[in-house]
Amino acid sequence: MRKITFDIETRNLFQDVNSTDSTALDISVVCIHDSATDQYSSYLQEDFAKLWPILEQADMFITFNGDHFDIPLLNKYYSGDLTKIKSLDLLVEVKNSLGRRIKLDTIAEATLGVKKSGHGLEAVTWWKNGEIDKIIKYCIDDVKITKEVYDYAMKNGILKYKDFGPGGKILDIKLNTENWEKKDENIITYTLPF
Repeated sequence: MRKITFDIETRNLFQDVNSTDSTALDISVVCIHDSATDQYSSYLQEDFAKLWPILEQADMFITFNGDHFDIPLLNKYYSGDLTKIKSLDLLVEVKNSLGRRIKLDTIAEATLGVKKSGHGLEAVTWWKNGEIDKIIKYCIDDVKITKEVYDYAMKNGILKYKDFGPGGKILDIKLNTENWEKKDENIITYTLPF
């Protein structure tokens, strides 16, 4: 199964576009991990023609908040429909199990012992300052964390988070990963004419 783990950084914020719709934003970079090559790569908006064939070969996307944010935003630039490819949104899985949303950073710290290297607000500032290398590094770091969180969940059937109540215990999030890698027959509109 070819899995593409990805994350997106934007050039602007919701307040800049007076909207809460992710498709109102503009992408600065998309970073991916491709399970077929075990490589990480990055794509600026002008590089998307190189990204589409990779995404079209995917059996599954792995994201954190991708169903709500990343996929609709990326789909704005794509001539087909990326929602036709199976998506495993770790945030959705966590919310379904726990009944609430938890930040990737909170899960990564308790599960993997690592923290994110920055946050999206910094990435927008870096874009405005022309610091593209910083955005790419941060975005690839997020993809690595997302992939490692996914791999941990597949291996152990749980993720962990630190409870903010008294004592701050590390608690488990039980996940049913049984069908996560079950292959879907996807129908996609490709970018190339036939």
